[in-house]
Amino acid sequence: MAVDLTDQNFEEEVLKAKEPVVVDFFAEWCGPCQMAKPVIEELATEYKDKVKIGKMDVDASPQTAQKYGVMSIPTVIAFVGGQEVKRQVGFPGKEAYKQIINELLKR
Repeated sequence: MAVDLTDQNFEEEVLKAKEPVVVDFFAEWCGPCQMAKPVIEELATEYKDKVKIGKMDVDASPQTAQKYGVMSIPTVIAFVGGQEVKRQVGFPGKEAYKQIINELLKR
């Protein structure tokens, strides 16, 4: 299950995480975000012991999205050691998301 992220818990859950973290910035009204949603959940289950996968509603938590310059959604940002290492704008499909995660695991 993907972790629900907010402006309040982002630092603790993402920036201070020991494992790599993939964050899906989304909104409920966004069509492509709704297509990405089940994929994000599948990946959270598939990689649960290796990578933390979280989702952040940009309407409910606008500060973090603004801080990271998220202009289009869905945007997936990968973090290692609290630093952004990769970004994917738009929904490219499950395989592209898996590629990002596998790259993280090679670090």
